[in-house]
Amino acid sequence: QAEEELKEACARQALQLQEMGRRERLLRADAGRAKEQLESFKTQVMRICSPVAAGVAGKAVTEQQVIEKVRQISDESQQSHEREKRLQEELGSRLSKEKEASASVKVFEKSLWELE
Repeated sequence: QAEEELKEACARQALQLQEMGRRERLLRADAGRAKEQLESFKTQVMRICSPVAAGVAGKAVTEQQVIEKVRQISDESQQSHEREKRLQEELGSRLSKEKEASASVKVFEKSLWELE
């Protein structure tokens, strides 16, 4: 009986090791794809930002320059979104005031008609 239990335990461990190996292969494959995607993205960014990041045509662009340019673009994008949000709020406020003014004009017109 002890021998059977030991065999079962060994079989379970073998299955666990196989599963762990499968997971490791999947993780390695995922990591490889992520690395390829990162390199592709980096190449695209460097190609797009190269003249701008270098400042002068013909100079090599460093990764740090590309990173700074991406940060700058990201910051500008965030500022643009914040400005858009503020303008939307301002527009909403102005529309609300316009509705109030329109309602006041209607009340005033009604009063004038009643006076006539």
